[in-house]
Amino acid sequence: MKTLTKQQLRNERLLNILTYTFIVIVICVALSEILDIFGSSKVLEENYNRKISLDLGRLSKHNIPDDSPTARPRNGNCSYWDCFNVYKCGGQKLSVYVYPLKDYYDSEGKPIFTLTKEYYEILEAIVDSPYYTPNPNNACIFVPSIDTLSQELINSKGVGQAFASLNFWENGENHLIFNLLSGQSPEFNRVLEVNTDKALIAGGGFDSWTYREGFDISLPIWSPLVPEITPSPQKDKYLLISSQMNLLSKHRNLPKSNNILVLKSCDDEHYDVKRCVSGTKYSYPSIMSQGTFCLIARSDRLGQPDFIEALAHNCIPVVMANNYVLPFEDVIDWNLALIRIHENNFNSLQKILESVSAQKIKELKAQGDWLFNKYFKDLKTITMTMFDILNDRVFPHQAKSLKEWNTRTFVTPSAQNPLFLPMIAPKSQGFTAVILTYDRIESLFTLIQKVSVVPSLQKILVIWNNQKKSPPHPSMFPKVSKPLKVIQTKANKLSNRFFPYDEIETEAILTIDDDIVMLTADELDFGYEVWREFPDRIVGFPSRIHIWDNTTQRWKYESEWTNQISMVLTGAAFHHKFWSYMYTNSMPGGIKEWVDEHMNCEDIAMNFLVANVTNKPPIKVAPRKKFKCPECTNTEMLSADLNHMMERSACIDRFSKIYGTMPLKTIEFRADPVLYKDNFPEKLKRFNEIGSL
Repeated sequence: MKTLTKQQLRNERLLNILTYTFIVIVICVALSEILDIFGSSKVLEENYNRKISLDLGRLSKHNIPDDSPTARPRNGNCSYWDCFNVYKCGGQKLSVYVYPLKDYYDSEGKPIFTLTKEYYEILEAIVDSPYYTPNPNNACIFVPSIDTLSQELINSKGVGQAFASLNFWENGENHLIFNLLSGQSPEFNRVLEVNTDKALIAGGGFDSWTYREGFDISLPIWSPLVPEITPSPQKDKYLLISSQMNLLSKHRNLPKSNNILVLKSCDDEHYDVKRCVSGTKYSYPSIMSQGTFCLIARSDRLGQPDFIEALAHNCIPVVMANNYVLPFEDVIDWNLALIRIHENNFNSLQKILESVSAQKIKELKAQGDWLFNKYFKDLKTITMTMFDILNDRVFPHQAKSLKEWNTRTFVTPSAQNPLFLPMIAPKSQGFTAVILTYDRIESLFTLIQKVSVVPSLQKILVIWNNQKKSPPHPSMFPKVSKPLKVIQTKANKLSNRFFPYDEIETEAILTIDDDIVMLTADELDFGYEVWREFPDRIVGFPSRIHIWDNTTQRWKYESEWTNQISMVLTGAAFHHKFWSYMYTNSMPGGIKEWVDEHMNCEDIAMNFLVANVTNKPPIKVAPRKKFKCPECTNTEMLSADLNHMMERSACIDRFSKIYGTMPLKTIEFRADPVLYKDNFPEKLKRFNEIGSL
């Protein structure tokens, strides 16, 4: 047996330590790498969830058997009102869900569509936008990840079956389908030849026959050459440039002139980036920058990429296609950026263009350049513009005006109300109290006495709504110091309280029920002072709120006490007399007639009307929430009916459908007098008698 010296033992021990240390380091590094891999996998998974699997590698293979159900044919009569479910669009902004990508194959194993780079960019723009939601249960609009941009790259039958297989298809309701090149040779139909049922189509090349106005979205046909375009400062060399390759024969014979350039295809492989004439080659589309005007005429397909290429080169488009629906025509005033000429005036084309003044050309070019950079410069911008338009449709109370859409230097107006009233109404005028009554004499007289002592009151109108019984003799009414007049109506209608009677000479009206006898003079006077600062709103005392019921998928009227309100009931509220005129003469959708027939919801209807016009919530005044008449029996009040609350919920649902949106605004705000609860001497306070909860 070999004996080791002490030195050898120390060396061997040191070697073992170094070896052990090295092994530990290797293990640590390996563990670190493993953790990094798992960590990066988690990041990738989060990114996967965020992007809802939008990667070109696809997620899963999905076979479509021949006998699979298919979507129904496109509904050519669809409109926003009957093919779009606005009740899916809660909140204050559009929410868009993108289906995860799948590989769809037919029974022969052939792909049903080809995913293009352009469609991937569109989907990516949606997922990266503020409109995107990963939760389909919260979605207002659904976008299939099925590429239908080009009719020539899809299997029409298979695509229709793929649509029908989507989890939330529901006959295409609230689904948005993209299509730029529709139809195939030789017909070249103006709409996608696929069964799309009730789906919205965002397409290029619509004509006035296939475009469902207010429902579909007209897009520009994208040109892959646009991102490579750089602005050219050179002076225009030609009056008109025609560069389209597939013009109809009647539009090919432009007059021969030194300032008109008619380009044709070149006999070589550079079809996309070259144009030729008389043996001379021109770089395309950069040659368009040398033209003042660029011709966009009718061809096999109505929409052309030449349109957006002309805009990109700041060449004024001359559109000669009578029924062509221009991109985003619903909101863009193209008369400010291009020239439209009737096809019958083709022979006068040069003369018409030569008559356009230099100042007009300058304005058209400036507007066209602004529109391109604002709405069309890339696919992401086009996609976001499209969803901005859809958002304005769903939430019209928040929509931009046409002036905002088309003005380069638009300045948001300062705060003002839509009635063009002064910011604070004059105090001297006071208000007119309009009391609606039927047969409650005792509470009516009590109310008259209480209202008459309010300093800002100018006049009292008693609207007697009982045709079977005459109002009390004038001698029986309380003796008050303010003018009082009784008007007996011809029919018992709740809308009589909002009729613009000639006797109303003040701008402010207090509508009040004959059983609201608990309000003090201070509360009413303070309510009028608050109205003076908000003369375009409903300002009053009893408040309510509307809520969305996920169980019934309907709006619900709620009278429970909450921190939020969205309505102030006109049983005790101030409003401008303009709203009485609007209610009587301009109430949309037969709402007024429905209210009169059902004897309910006139206050809800007035709240809808004001909110829809002003885009503002009402104002609740003072903390009081109890407004029951202490002397009245329940059987005397309309609200005592068991069906009353159900009917009011139905009213909100019905009115929102008529308006096409939910205009009511929910707020957490209440106006109270300054110091009224503070420990100050009474004589220093203006409004002492403010009712409690």
